[in-house]
Parts: sequence; C-alpha cells; structure tokens
Amino acid sequence: MTEAMIGSIISALSTGLGAIPILFMTKVTHRLRDILLAYAAGIMTSASMYSLIPEALSQSNLIVLSIGIMAGSCVLLILERYIPHIDLENPESRPFNIEGKAFLIIAAITMHNLPEGLSVGVSYASSDETLGNLIALSIGLQNAPEGFLVALFLVNQNIGRFKALGIATLTGAVEIITAFIGYSLSSVVDGLVPYGLAFAAGAMMFIVYKELIPESHGDGNQRVATISFLLGLITMITLTELF
Repeated sequence: MTEAMIGSIISALSTGLGAIPILFMTKVTHRLRDILLAYAAGIMTSASMYSLIPEALSQSNLIVLSIGIMAGSCVLLILERYIPHIDLENPESRPFNIEGKAFLIIAAITMHNLPEGLSVGVSYASSDETLGNLIALSIGLQNAPEGFLVALFLVNQNIGRFKALGIATLTGAVEIITAFIGYSLSSVVDGLVPYGLAFAAGAMMFIVYKELIPESHGDGNQRVATISFLLGLITMITLTELF
C-alpha cells in the first residue's frame, strides 16, 4: 500500500511539475505542443501494449482481457459524451465563458484524469512488482505536458501564474484518490486485477487514439509528431527492459 501511494502521488504531482515552466513563459508554439502530446501518446501506447496487456493475459485469458479493454474504452466514451471536451488552444471551441464558469472547465479536466489514477492503483495491486512503478512513470510523463497546457490556458485567461500552477497541480491530485480506490478494490476482490489491468489499457488507448494523436497531428506537424511518438514508445520499452 505504501509503495502504491508513493507512486500515485509522484504520478499525480507530475501535473504540477510539468506546469512549473508557466512561471517563466506564457506562450508555447503549436510545434512544441504537438511534440509533447505525441511523446505522451508513445509512452502510454507502450505502457499498454508491453506492460498492462501482457500482464492481464498472464493472469487470465483473452475473454477477460477483451471485457476489460472494452469496459475501459466505454467508460471514457461516456465521459467524452457527458463532459465537455476542452480545446485548450482554441477559444472558439469552448462551450462557455471562462470568466463566469472557470470551475466547470477545471472540473472537466479533472474528471478526465480519473481513469489514469485508477490505472496506477490497479497496476500496484498486480503480482508483477515492477508493473506499478512503470505505469506510474508512464502516467506521470503523460501528465507533465498536460499540466503545462492547463496552466498556460489559465494564465492566458488572466489568472495569476502561481494560482494557475496550483490549479493545474490540483487537477492531477485527484488521481491519488482513484489510485487508492483501484488498489483497494483489486486487493480485496479476487480475480479483479486482470480486469483492472485490461480496463486501464483500454482507457489509456482510448485517450491516445481519441485525444493525443489527433491533437498532435492537427496543426501541420505530423512528421515531427510521428517521430516524437516513436521516441516515446522507445523510451517506455527501454524502461520496461531496464526495470
């Protein structure tokens, strides 16, 4: 439990660490944004395909894996349907005025972080002692650019830099709670771990395919984003082999 809590805290606080540069800058190019998003996509793809899915299969079978993956994808699909998607770079796409309803935007971003914390918690409950750290690291690497973009968005809405940093950090902190829930349920309920691992893989791959890849390829930076994706993939495979 202690290791799981430490891992989830580090993973969650990576959102705040990624937002720290906002104290020194207020603009980011589309090219850099796309590179960061694509790199995060590569990290999450590798974590799903080389860690979560193989571990789920080793503890169960193809039926359990398929159910878990589809469940994770469906949960994210429901969140996408009922929680407004916020394009941090496109003011025209915002469904409401930031000055009047800023807390709704923060709530939407926070809700999208819930499955990530669940992924970390379930991974630590697995019999593979190294899996939890790997998934926590992959989620943390994905959270860093997300935290920066959230803080940048808030600063551009005339919110103070330190306050923006604090809010960005809090949007990731919710992962600590869901990590605890995922770990507790998987530790208590027999046979739940492989379902949870597959669920986490499905949720992560939904985020990659629905959000990260399309957003990283939408501004004419497809080539550099593709290279960044591959570098993220190689980074996580290397960490898997080392640890």
